[in-house]
Amino acid sequence: MKIRIGLFCAFQILFSIYLCGQSPKEPADALISGGTVVTMNGERRVFNDGAVAVRGDTIVAVGPRAELEARYESRQVIDARNSLILPGFVNGHTHVPMTLFRGLHDDVTLNDWLYKYIFPAEARNVNEAFVRWGTRLAAAEQIRGGVTTFADMYYFEDAVAEESKAAGLRGVLGETWIDFPAPDNKSEAQMFDYTEKFLKRWEGDPLIHAAVAPHSIYTCSRKTLQDASALARKYHAPILIHVAEMKKELDDSEKQNGVSPVQYLERVGVLGPDVVAAHCIFVDEADRKLLAQRNVGCVHNPSSNMMLASGVAPVSEMRTAGVAVGLGTDGPAGSNNDLDLMEEIDLAAKLAKITKMNPLALNALAVVEMATIDGARALHMEKEIGSLEQGKKADVILISLDEPNAVPMYDIYAQIAYALKGSDVKTVMVGGRVLMRDRKLLTVNEDEAMAKAREYKKAVAASLGMQ
Repeated sequence: MKIRIGLFCAFQILFSIYLCGQSPKEPADALISGGTVVTMNGERRVFNDGAVAVRGDTIVAVGPRAELEARYESRQVIDARNSLILPGFVNGHTHVPMTLFRGLHDDVTLNDWLYKYIFPAEARNVNEAFVRWGTRLAAAEQIRGGVTTFADMYYFEDAVAEESKAAGLRGVLGETWIDFPAPDNKSEAQMFDYTEKFLKRWEGDPLIHAAVAPHSIYTCSRKTLQDASALARKYHAPILIHVAEMKKELDDSEKQNGVSPVQYLERVGVLGPDVVAAHCIFVDEADRKLLAQRNVGCVHNPSSNMMLASGVAPVSEMRTAGVAVGLGTDGPAGSNNDLDLMEEIDLAAKLAKITKMNPLALNALAVVEMATIDGARALHMEKEIGSLEQGKKADVILISLDEPNAVPMYDIYAQIAYALKGSDVKTVMVGGRVLMRDRKLLTVNEDEAMAKAREYKKAVAASLGMQ
């Protein structure tokens, strides 16, 4: 009996020592647990039964599920079994309010589309209310497709910012500068004043990065380009611009300026590590070298370039030259009628393969990189977003693997690039806030936005004599 009592006491002592040695679990605001974590970090680590721990708007840990569940205690556990856990997609170039022009006029060249259809339609219809409703509709569409960060160029961009923030999306949002009266500003003086107020208002915001967006070299004078760039640099803001997006732009630049669009932008002092250049189709070896030297981010828009027959960007050559190349949908009207970035992932790879007649031209991993970490690099935001790593923003998406098109899975990147669809995204988090859970939108009233879009369709059609 004395031996038994002694053993029991010894056991109690040892157990007490064990408990005292155990650190209490660390608090977390969310634990996304049980899925396949595709980190997109430098080593491209994948955790087959992994987890992501979130505190506030930041990722605090990524790793094996058992390890994180033992270390963290969270009031919110998101079950990610039978799902891929990915960094949110980056839509590097779009014009979100144009959702309300979706399908207005298709199957024409970019030049005709702009000058014969869209510019007149915008002049007659675009106001702040139009921009708000178009942005709400776009927010619903982008969240459903797993986009957590997008770069936008449009008018009334302050309203785009308000609606994007309300929806919980991260945005690099550029107020457009153009050399004719725009829907929001009728002169360069008005553009300057509006944009400066816009930059000041959103400075330091955790979600909204206010930018300046001189439209292009073919719609902006040298003075406009330089004034827009100077204002952006005064406030350390990004510069968004269309670059070398059509053959006419190249031909006109060579004729009028004696150099390519990229070389012209260098001459007038625009190029720099704060520039995000959309399209970059007509960029030769010298252009690509210059873009890399100036650390300009480029955004490839395969659907848009195909739909408008604009050409094919030399994506693999740009990547080889060291240019950060992301992916974009372009505007959801005329140049691409949706905001589905997963469609761009698929098309980017296939477009490169067929134009090069080489199935190795752009592989699955490369295009997934373009939608995530390289897309973040193109926006100069790779320190904040683009991969699932400790210290980065908690922008996380879950893609369901419980779909007929999702099984079986032999290669994760090929599955993302060629098999999975935007509709397979089931949960979306931005900065630690859940925007969609199990396909239910939580931050946008999409029924209201869709009803309003149908109303705008009638008004736009009437303004153009289509009814």
